[in-house]
Amino acid sequence: MAKRRGNKEGTIYQRKDGRWCAQVSLDGRRLTKYAKTQRECREWLRETLNQIDEGLTIEGARATLGDYLEQWLESAKSSWRPSTRRRYSGLVRQYITPGLGTVRLKDLRPDQIQSFYTSQQEAGVSLPTIRSIHTVLHRSLNQALKWGLITRNPASAVDKPKPKHQEMSILDADQARALLDAAKGERFEALYHMAVTTGLREGELLGLRWADLDWETRRLQVQRQLQRVRGQGLVFSEPKSDTGRRSVVLGTVVLEKLKEHRERQEQQRLIAGKRWQEHNLIFPTTIGTPKDPRDLRRDFKALLQRAGLPDVRFHDLRHTAATLMLQKGVHPKVVQERLGHSTISLTLDTYSHVLPSLQEDAADKLDSLLQ
Repeated sequence: MAKRRGNKEGTIYQRKDGRWCAQVSLDGRRLTKYAKTQRECREWLRETLNQIDEGLTIEGARATLGDYLEQWLESAKSSWRPSTRRRYSGLVRQYITPGLGTVRLKDLRPDQIQSFYTSQQEAGVSLPTIRSIHTVLHRSLNQALKWGLITRNPASAVDKPKPKHQEMSILDADQARALLDAAKGERFEALYHMAVTTGLREGELLGLRWADLDWETRRLQVQRQLQRVRGQGLVFSEPKSDTGRRSVVLGTVVLEKLKEHRERQEQQRLIAGKRWQEHNLIFPTTIGTPKDPRDLRRDFKALLQRAGLPDVRFHDLRHTAATLMLQKGVHPKVVQERLGHSTISLTLDTYSHVLPSLQEDAADKLDSLLQ
């Protein structure tokens, strides 16, 4: 027998086929839920009525997560860097939409998201990828919240998988000197000096222009990065974060290396003649065009071999710079600013391996002070 409720509470009844049905009106339109049990319909109705009281719209009530994500990707693409747009689109279309796309946006629950993450992990998807999926889902649902399509972000109640600790590879001071000694006379000798002393990212180094450098104040403005984007080739984009756009003071040794580098570049320009393409880049190819990051990595690997050093990544020069600065007593806040980290906690968490030695140094200094 059908069980009916007042208009303000919606309606629940059982169909002839045995299934239960819950209905409620919103903006003159009917929302319907079918379920195997009356309890499931009752819970859906209670949740839906609460959402309506909190401002749920008909668009939010009827949209599926898959439909919404496509709308979100389209609306936000102009404000994202090309690499971000490509990565987010890939995560949505390869993972989120196939797994959760048919769920209505308003009905998405934390336990569904948690189960989805678990199923992805069981299917062999890596933890970094699942963490990226969570980032995209949480960010997109925050936007849905701002647009009034949902009244809460269910991803906020979900625990994303914790990353596995990875051993950080760095060069110690002696190894860093050996690297720079091996780079003497190399076309990009100045680049390696900058990498070891500033911690700039690979793409940031390759995106630098001479106009970014103030020789008098020794300040370098980091304003862009060079990246290879699938289907587009090499493109310049915004720094990785807002704090990635920063000013970095260079040491006198690096400035001398840059002066030598500029002189060599002028000679290369003359040799290239009409083939030279002016982009005002500090570290271009031999004809002035942007240098492919893959070529830089290949050059770096060869340099490591000549120097007899461990096979580390180019990105590990960034870790090396940060570690050396902290070991020499540079304040973590300054290290954060030079690296372009969003928060000082990120810097401290990333380079926590340096902190024990700093603690010992602090204890020894206090002992000497008080004796």
